[in-house]
This record gives sequence, C-alpha cells and structure tokens, in this order.
Amino acid sequence: MGIVAGLDSSPDFTRIVVCDTDTGAVLRQGYAPHPVDPPEGGRPSDIDPQAWLLSLGEAAGGGLLEGVQAIGVSAQQHALIPLDAHGNTVRPALVGGDRRAQVAAADLVDALGSREAWAHAVGCVPGAAQPVTKLRWLARNEPENARRTAALLQAHDWLVWQLLGRPARRTTDRGGASGTGYWSATTGVYRPDLVELALGHQAMLPEVIGPSEAAGTTPEGLLISAGTGETMAAAFGLGIGLGDAVVSLGASGSVMAVHPEALADQSGMITSLADATGMHLPVVTTQNAVRTLRGTAELLGLPDLESLSELAMKSTPGAHGLVLLPYLEGERTPNLPHAAGTLTGLRRESMKPEHLARAAFEGMLCGLADALDVLRGRGVEVRRIFLLGPAAELPAVQAAAPSLFGAQVVVPQPADYTAIGAARQAAWALGVSGGTLDPRTPPAWQGAAAQVLEPGEELAAGQAVRQQFTAVREQTHPGAFQ
Repeated sequence: MGIVAGLDSSPDFTRIVVCDTDTGAVLRQGYAPHPVDPPEGGRPSDIDPQAWLLSLGEAAGGGLLEGVQAIGVSAQQHALIPLDAHGNTVRPALVGGDRRAQVAAADLVDALGSREAWAHAVGCVPGAAQPVTKLRWLARNEPENARRTAALLQAHDWLVWQLLGRPARRTTDRGGASGTGYWSATTGVYRPDLVELALGHQAMLPEVIGPSEAAGTTPEGLLISAGTGETMAAAFGLGIGLGDAVVSLGASGSVMAVHPEALADQSGMITSLADATGMHLPVVTTQNAVRTLRGTAELLGLPDLESLSELAMKSTPGAHGLVLLPYLEGERTPNLPHAAGTLTGLRRESMKPEHLARAAFEGMLCGLADALDVLRGRGVEVRRIFLLGPAAELPAVQAAAPSLFGAQVVVPQPADYTAIGAARQAAWALGVSGGTLDPRTPPAWQGAAAQVLEPGEELAAGQAVRQQFTAVREQTHPGAFQ
C-alpha cells in the first residue's frame, strides 16, 4: 500500500514515526522538543499551541515525510484550546492538571448534584485535568476570556485542524471526546448542557468522526486521519484487544482494559473512555505507584530504583510479614483522599532493609491489583496484562507481578507505541479511503516484541500476599471498596 506517518505530540516533545502500511514496521523517525516557555507571568500549564507546530516542523525536517500518503495525529490528553468566533486562540492552551482547578472540579460535582450524577452522565467524575473543569476555572477566574470563547478544541483536534489548513469543519474522535467531561461514551453524544454549566454559555464543539474515517485531505493531497488521545493511540499501537489490560507504572498508576461497552460507575473509580477502534477503555487510576518505590529508596538511603529492586530480591514473597499500604499521598482507588501510608507486621526478624524494599514493591503492585479487581468486578475479562513504564523492567517488579495479578504479564520492549498507534490509524483511514480495508477492521500489524512472564508455581504465594494485603486494608480502612 505504501507508507504512513504517526505523530505523537506529548507534553514535552513531538515524535514522528514513518511506517510500512502493510506490516507496521518503523522505517524512519524524527524527534524534537517543544520550545515551551510559560507566558510571562503565566502558569506552567499555560502553553501557546504554536509551540506544538514548531516542534512538529522540526521533527519532520530532513525529508522525513517524503512519500508519506497519510498522517495520524495523537496528542496529550486534556489540553484545552478555547477559540474565539474567528478561530483564534482566546488565551494560551490549558494543559495538564492544576491543583488550583480542584476547587472548580468540586464546584462542578456540587452543581450537578453528586459524583454519581457525573458518572451516569458522561462516565467520569470531574478532576482537575479535565477540559470541563478547565472551563469552570476559566469562567470563575478569567470571565472576559470565558465570554470570548466560542469554540473548544483539544490538542489533537487543533493539530489536525492546522494541518488541514483551518477548514470550517472541525473534527475529533471518540477517544479524545470521551476524556472531555462533556461527551458520553455510553450514548455517543455531547452534553452541551454540561458545557454551559461549566462555561456559562454554549460553545461550538468538534464533530466526532469514526475510528477509520479521515478528517480531511491537505491541499497537497495528504490524507489526515481522525487522530486521538495519547492513551488510545498507545493502546492501538500495542495491539491490545478483548481480554487484555494495560498497567502503567508512573508516579501514579493506571489500569485500563478493552471492553465492548461503556461502564457507568457510580463510585466514580472507573473512568469510561472510548478507544481508537470503536470499543471502550475503562480506566482505573491509583494515586501511588512508582512514587512509593522512590520514597522507600530515599528512606533506605539508596541512590535509585535499580538498587531498591536488587535489595528487594534478597527478601522473599510476603516480605517476612511486612505489609505496606502505599497510600502516601492519599488514594483514588480506593477513594481515600486524606489517607496516609501504613506499614504493619513489624517484628524483630522482619526489621531489615530488604524486607521493607520487598514490601514496597508488593504494596505498589497490590494497589494496582485492587484497581484490576475493580474492572474484573464489573465483568471486564483480563487474561493478559501489558506492563508499561521504566519500572516494568525492574527484576523485583517482574518477579512479583504475575503472581500478584494472577495473570500472564507481558513486558513490551521500549518503542514509540503512541506514535505507532497514530500511524496505524492513518493506515486504516488510507485503506478505507482506497477501498482495500474494512472500516470495521483495522490493519493487522505486527504485535509488540515483548517478554512474557507466567505466574507459574509462584501463583499460590502471590495470592497469599494479596490476601494479607486485603486483610490489612480492610482492618485499617473498613469498607473502602464498598
């Protein structure tokens, strides 16, 4: 068929991969950091979106896109670009999460009546990062800018629109729309009343197009696919499907899985996102993941996580009875925003550095296993777990994860899966436009090269560790998951 490109515009850089349309093999790639400086007197979360175009141009330099027939765009989620009636930016883009927006999130929960009301309406409860919360913050703190706001785009919407020459038609995809807080993955429609609730008036919203549809064609004849958010693009690049879950180990953690339907969760623990294929991606987030390991390493005077892992491997499953509830900065799953961490099981024989190191790894992974169980409890099938993030390479994580999760664990080799997912979407749109691919079936690209870990004989020991963790959690925070 030819070659396509995938673009990943992250918070810090633009990465582009050029792929073979038939196999997905990466043929060449480009990279450039964003020239991002906060506006004078502004916040770090205020970014001029022109910076994204500048780094895109730099990353595509040197003829990188020569011969490319289609481009897919993925970008950081939750970045909100308010436009005026002429299509100009009202103010710098609002990106990331800002603690000052937490008040706006609480305002919105109260305004609609409850967390449960939001979960039922759009599949998620407003948080500081979501566009709907940013709209409330804008209305409360910059009322003149709020009044001038006539249209709303997210980062990948804005980039697609710019690549197409700023046409009258503005588009987005299900994945990006599902993270806004004003589009429901369950019904597949916008809730303009929630935009008005947050902003104070209506605003134009981009048309939500299908996963295999094209957003348009550039004047040079280059097809641009729908685009999507970075989470959806990474899942598409990994090639996950029904029965698969992804556990991401960042400072905080997240667990997502592919599911055929949206999950409305009254507890608010599940965020119901749409994916880049027409399916759904329910997500559960933990507040504490790798930050638990970093805190333990600092406590033990160790220079890095590799040293902590090496120390933990000198202990055994169960850490000689030590159990760490890793709620160091409160917790989202379970919903314990004001909790602190708890260390139990201290005995003379367990008071050794290696046992504390092991307890930190087991506590982090048990917290993520709790998040997995939230999805399993809603009927989400999990047979295989993809483990992402630099910490996934640590021997102590790989030794404990399969038995604690109770499933096969896949550790993909490092690759630009977000950009690859965007390129795969471009290949799909290109194939559909040319009549060579079914709009319901994405191109079958090679799966991610990966290390596969089985629970094996350690399964019983791992489940015993889980039971002990659960017992301590229930004793310390009774009914936390009810």
